[in-house]
Amino acid sequence: MNTDFEWDQDKNNENERKHGVNFEIAQYAFADPKLVIAEDLEHSRSEKRFYCFGKVKGGVLTVHFTYRRNHIRIIGAGFWRKGKKIYEEKNRIYR
Repeated sequence: MNTDFEWDQDKNNENERKHGVNFEIAQYAFADPKLVIAEDLEHSRSEKRFYCFGKVKGGVLTVHFTYRRNHIRIIGAGFWRKGKKIYEEKNRIYR
């Protein structure tokens, strides 16, 4: 990947403790050729934030992120049912 990522290390540690996912792994969601990007319309008013839904380690990982200084700044990540549902709907995956 030629994309530059960044994150707050304390936030990374907290995310791994709470959700079992570190941001190093979360980067791989962006490599999924079927990834889905959605704007977060409810969260921050000072900067645009987004969600990336992509397959990682056999599951659909949701990554909350923003763009800062030409970097993708990861804010949070987890394997959440809602993200999987969005990914499957957008990619027309029916079970």
